[in-house]
Amino acid sequence: MKMEKTKILGLRTTAYKVGNIDKAKVWYAKAFGIEPYWDEPFYVGFNIGGYELGLLSAENPTTEKTESVLTYWGVNDIEKVYNHFLESGAIENEKPYSVGGELMVATVKDPWGNVIGLESELLFLNVYC
Repeated sequence: MKMEKTKILGLRTTAYKVGNIDKAKVWYAKAFGIEPYWDEPFYVGFNIGGYELGLLSAENPTTEKTESVLTYWGVNDIEKVYNHFLESGAIENEKPYSVGGELMVATVKDPWGNVIGLESELLFLNVYC
């Protein structure tokens, strides 16, 4: 069965479940350098380069979370941004490394155990722009 092209429109939102949405709102604003545009007790939304980063209040908070799905946020200087996240209180997960040529990725964990991926935009700027 073939799916119609209009059924899946593309990535819209990456949401992270957090144990304390008020503290998470402050942490994410500092880490990403932007204030939320949507701020409710049940959901906080940030516009990150035209993509939605959402915070959801976790019903049963835990920092023991699976790493089976990753979202990589594009960055210009992966080392600088990676260090900024660590200085903001993120936990080191994977230091920046090459996944082929100039393409670099890294991951950190927020204080609630969510994995945040970082991806160097250098390759895309050099090849596709």
